[in-house]
Amino acid sequence: MNDDGASFAYLALMLVLPLSALIARRLPLGSMIKMALAWVAIFGVLIVLVGNWPRVAPMFQSAADTLGISDQAVSGGTVRIRMAEDGHFWASVAINGVQRRMLVDSGAATTAISARTAQAAGLDLAENSFPTIISTANGQISVQRATVAKLDLGAIHAVDLPVVVSPAFGDTDVIGMNFLSQLKSWRVENGFLILEPHTSFVP
Repeated sequence: MNDDGASFAYLALMLVLPLSALIARRLPLGSMIKMALAWVAIFGVLIVLVGNWPRVAPMFQSAADTLGISDQAVSGGTVRIRMAEDGHFWASVAINGVQRRMLVDSGAATTAISARTAQAAGLDLAENSFPTIISTANGQISVQRATVAKLDLGAIHAVDLPVVVSPAFGDTDVIGMNFLSQLKSWRVENGFLILEPHTSFVP
């Protein structure tokens, strides 16, 4: 099934419940048609947004920054990340242009990328075809080494950043000390992680 067919199928499945509810209410035909069309429009917009999320996400991020409700805000070159409910700091990052939510972990020596993210970002795992064994909090795992051409975190830009890639990371991507150590400073203050770049990091 192509993407258009799949989208139509998802839309049809999601409409079953609200349309069934409309029929059960025994509304006049005209009112029922209007409400059905409204539901079709709502779900159609949602499908478009999800399918184009990498392009529309920055617009939502800008609106959240303006309203002061964003978990990540940029002031000049400084990036402030609010602590999440799980007690960790999650950064909105672009890896070779691919949007990801990454855990900031000062206990990780090297930035770690999931196999799925590596594929989406077009990382060349063949540049070092021999796997390496590294020690993690969950024991020793086999990883491949690669290089991210550009990693963007707000106004902070790192180029040619070494990373490790492994299916063992699941869907979690981690920013490690090899990124943090390039900053002018980083600190936790009043529930925010504050990242201060060197001027060379800021365009």
